[in-house]
Amino acid sequence: MSEVIITVRGEHERRVTPEQALVTLSVTTEGPDRPEVVERIAVLADPVSSDLAARVGAGVVEWSSKRVSVWSERPWSDGRRLAPVHHATVDLSATFDDIAALSSWVADAAERDGVQIGDVQWHLTPATRVAVEREVASEAVGIAVERATAYATALGLAAVTPLEIADVGLLVPRPDPSQPAGMMPAAFMADSGAPGLQFQPDDIVVSAAVEARFSAR
Repeated sequence: MSEVIITVRGEHERRVTPEQALVTLSVTTEGPDRPEVVERIAVLADPVSSDLAARVGAGVVEWSSKRVSVWSERPWSDGRRLAPVHHATVDLSATFDDIAALSSWVADAAERDGVQIGDVQWHLTPATRVAVEREVASEAVGIAVERATAYATALGLAAVTPLEIADVGLLVPRPDPSQPAGMMPAAFMADSGAPGLQFQPDDIVVSAAVEARFSAR
């Protein structure tokens, strides 16, 4: 039998327990006097940021306060513009590597005046993600090889030789003998599984999918 070209797809995924949680929150206040509002937002935000700073190393990996907003508006009532209302907001975020510490901190922060808790996003550490992505990509390629080998065996062919491997959708429709085989990294997807403020997170899904082309004789 002459050479046969076999094109297959290999996929693999792994579920990994989250290692870190990124929680966002805001401190807000409003009032009729702008200087008083500005002074009050500083008073409200300071204990929150001080508490986070004190928890660094004891559950908190890092924290930041990146935005302070102050604005004014004149609301309408019965067709009339009312006196100006001034608003102020401080946005903060913190990354925890201990769920128990996260739960304790959220419970404390939620009781503070002016604090609004946002959502929680679950992550892997960069080192873990790199390691898992490498392993998942290897498994996806291995599955592609197994599929191609199974097809070749069904056709009574002895062995397969890899020609191309690429992200899904990037493999050219037909092999071009004038060009060398290309090698592309696997396509990765991650589902954070962030469950809001429910601190029993879903596993993070790390997956890889590749398309591969082989020759078989």
